[in-house]
Amino acid sequence: MLEAGLYLIPCQLSDGPLERVLPAHNIEVVRGIRHFVVESLRSARRFIKKCDRNIDIDSLTFNELNEHTDLKDTTAIEALLAPIGRGEAVGVISDAGCPAVADPGADLVAIAQRRGYKVFPLVGPSSILMSLMASGFNGQRFAFEGYLPVDSHARQARLKEMVRRIERERQTQIFIEAPYRNNQLIADLASHLPPRMRLCVASDITGENQSILTRTLDEWKRAKYDYHKIPTIFLLFE
Repeated sequence: MLEAGLYLIPCQLSDGPLERVLPAHNIEVVRGIRHFVVESLRSARRFIKKCDRNIDIDSLTFNELNEHTDLKDTTAIEALLAPIGRGEAVGVISDAGCPAVADPGADLVAIAQRRGYKVFPLVGPSSILMSLMASGFNGQRFAFEGYLPVDSHARQARLKEMVRRIERERQTQIFIEAPYRNNQLIADLASHLPPRMRLCVASDITGENQSILTRTLDEWKRAKYDYHKIPTIFLLFE
């Protein structure tokens, strides 16, 4: 029996053997949980089956918490934690990587903390940390910006602010883009930012086609690349 509380369960960033990225303890935790809060029902069910094909998926309870959830409805979100009040465990699974990091699951964790429930973060892959580790950039001062604005003026303003933080605060800037716009983003950065600035492009992290390259923007401007529709994370630094 697992101790009552909220278990934050990382999942894979890409396809491949689970044992490459998750410790055996995580699998044991998954086996012991009957209530899950997930970002995507389909991907969570697939992940749990990959953990142990003998798990009876139909006997489990799933509730979705994602960008479509009304986070202002705290009563409904609090209800997701009801099993903990009965002495049971609740697991949180996002679509990829660590739940509650750049993920709606953070709102659920905040409520669990306010109610005094125990929270158990499990070990697993994070694209933010793994890309930072491999970039060669400042790992003591960094910020994850999420998606850049789509509006061109707002995007340029955000990029200028990021450059300012890099130059004045020595802060690594980390961000993502919709995968089908990856190539255009690199081209835009190389065209509008100082050529001496370094860009790390980390693609398919932990996957068979993993690629993590750090180059100056001037080098990226002259390079051939294709990250179209591949999960990718970007980092900027001097």
